Amino acid sequence: MSKHYIALAGNPNTGKSTLFNTLTGLRQHTGNWTGKTVLKAEGEYEHNGQTYVIVDLPGTYSLHSNSADEEVARDYILFENPEVTVVVLDATAMERNLNLALQVMEMTNKVVVCVNLMDEAQKKGIIVDEKKLAEVLGVPVVKISARNKTGLNKLLDTVEQMAAGNIPTKPYQIVYSKDIEEKIAALEPEVRELFGDAYPARWVALRLLDGDQSFLEALQQHHNQPKTKEVLVNGVSFSQ
Repeated sequence: MSKHYIALAGNPNTGKSTLFNTLTGLRQHTGNWTGKTVLKAEGEYEHNGQTYVIVDLPGTYSLHSNSADEEVARDYILFENPEVTVVVLDATAMERNLNLALQVMEMTNKVVVCVNLMDEAQKKGIIVDEKKLAEVLGVPVVKISARNKTGLNKLLDTVEQMAAGNIPTKPYQIVYSKDIEEKIAALEPEVRELFGDAYPARWVALRLLDGDQSFLEALQQHHNQPKTKEVLVNGVSFSQ
């Protein structure tokens, strides 16, 4: 029986680890990410006869290269290409948490937004309109309380349908300044020519424009399998 790989992303203190522990129980193990001192937690759960491997990514506020945690989370989503990335938000701090969700949606369209801590939100009189939020974001949104184990079946059903390719998505796309958008448009064809559909061309173009050295090194390491010819993209050399 094949296994489905799911990534769990989110800011620190969103209850992400509580959700991970609730789903996997004792069927989990920890170690370090290869070449990093960052803790790696991975576990399994079963749903409707299918086995899911869920990888609890380090809690981060962004997917840029400001820390080893951010690099690990970014590289897993980009290079391992999980079937679904579940982004866990704190229902009491939606505005702050949505920054990471938007960054993930620039990298992949296989996203489920999980609004956790709904029990705390209700105590504070906070109402989350998940249907409206899903309409705006262009991806499924599910409200849960991992601590109280409410909403979990709906979340697992949504993940199952997303992994099966049964949920069409159209993630909200951030529009940058005219100058940046023109540069992205110029770079995207070059990125696609070099990498095909292996990586999200728009997002890679953004990282190239940003001069993200850590990402560039990771990209070269993953892409430069036996070299044939060198290609320059925005001044960066890759093999093709």
